[in-house]
Amino acid sequence: MGSIFSKIIAGEIPCYKITEDEHHIAFLDVNPNAKGHTLCVPKKETNKLFDLDAASYAALMEFSRTVALGLRKTIPCKRIGMTVIGLEVPHVHVHLVPLNAMEDATFGKKEQIDAEEMIALAKQIAASL
Repeated sequence: MGSIFSKIIAGEIPCYKITEDEHHIAFLDVNPNAKGHTLCVPKKETNKLFDLDAASYAALMEFSRTVALGLRKTIPCKRIGMTVIGLEVPHVHVHLVPLNAMEDATFGKKEQIDAEEMIALAKQIAASL
């Protein structure tokens, strides 16, 4: 059985997609730490970040960088934080989180954002890429 991310990639579960290429997809986290919290996910399901081959790892980091630059243009913040934890979903994913304070980097703080705002936000970020 594939991960929830594999189901999103296959179109079985909807998402607030920002962008995708042949090997990756970026979409808004539905349980965000901050407005604009984005997940960058390789389309090939791999459980652990360091199990990616070197080329796939580098490609994921470059894809994430591109998305982060778009986030930075769209979301007013001091920095875009990046983290890879990988415990909650067994599919490699990079969290990009707009940060204004250290508390924004903890996964204990969550934002409530309605569907209309998520749709608009995904479109704004996509337009900035």
